[in-house]
Amino acid sequence: MALRVAVQMDPIESINIDGDSSFALMLAAQARGHLLWHYEVRHLVLREGQMKAGAAREERLFARARPVTVQRVKGAHWNFGPEEILDLATMDVIHMRQDPPFDMAYITATHLLEHIHRDDGTGTLVVNNPVSVRNAPEKLLVTHFPELMPPTMVTWDVEAIRGFRATHKDIVVKPLFGNGGAGVFLIRHDDPNLNSLLEMHFARSREPLMIQRYEPAVRQGDKRIILIDGEPVGAINRVPAAGEARSNMHVGGRPEKIGLTPRDLEICRRIGPTLKEQGLIFVGIDVIGDYLTEINVTSPTGLQEIARFDGTDLASGIWDCIEGKLKRA
Repeated sequence: MALRVAVQMDPIESINIDGDSSFALMLAAQARGHLLWHYEVRHLVLREGQMKAGAAREERLFARARPVTVQRVKGAHWNFGPEEILDLATMDVIHMRQDPPFDMAYITATHLLEHIHRDDGTGTLVVNNPVSVRNAPEKLLVTHFPELMPPTMVTWDVEAIRGFRATHKDIVVKPLFGNGGAGVFLIRHDDPNLNSLLEMHFARSREPLMIQRYEPAVRQGDKRIILIDGEPVGAINRVPAAGEARSNMHVGGRPEKIGLTPRDLEICRRIGPTLKEQGLIFVGIDVIGDYLTEINVTSPTGLQEIARFDGTDLASGIWDCIEGKLKRA
């Protein structure tokens, strides 16, 4: 049975079709005969719906959307139909795939989608569960598993950060709600720029920073592991470019084929039940050496890279999971 699928994402014309996971999910949905619509988060509208006699007023969520078909042709990878006002409660599935930063605009979008999300199969399934996404920003969700992490601190306190570096020497400083490696710094134990970096950050932002002990194992790669409904299904290694401390592919990290180690599987066993319970169907975790560093639940990437190296179609695996949840209703 064809599903009605709306994809909330960034402008489709700007994506890299060779690496974008949203595009892979759309191709897989289309191949199954599902009907696709595209809209941007700025096109959401929450307002009252039509009232029925004797019924209480209810809020409805709409989007100015366009039906879309996709194809793997660079520069011509999408084709839009006429724009329409879409009642999102009429959708079977909504993929919330806009990129962070995880700011108040992002949080507001989760509140709006919460109006229509049903995880019991009785209505629209939002992937991932917007309540869980809101309550589990990737650099904070991971702190619920401290035994799996390198030494980590989240704070505004400059003296605490200095003390952390004094203890652990080389450290990594991360903005708490960024993505793609933006604003991530490796600060060596003798680097005189720490104070300037902290002054610059706190002059521009009211948000705390995440501080982690630097793990030299990152030179061998930062492993991205994909979990579907809490189960590990594939991985890719991302190796930093020469002269670069960050391994994200957005900043030149080189993808490599890699398997899962016993430690990787142990990490997945520990976090998998929580992800499943919270309705986090499509998740990408980052592992450096023996340590879990992030749990990515907003718009995880890596599907196409894994498909190229392993021949594993994880996009279809995600749709198998989604369809299975709808069938159980």
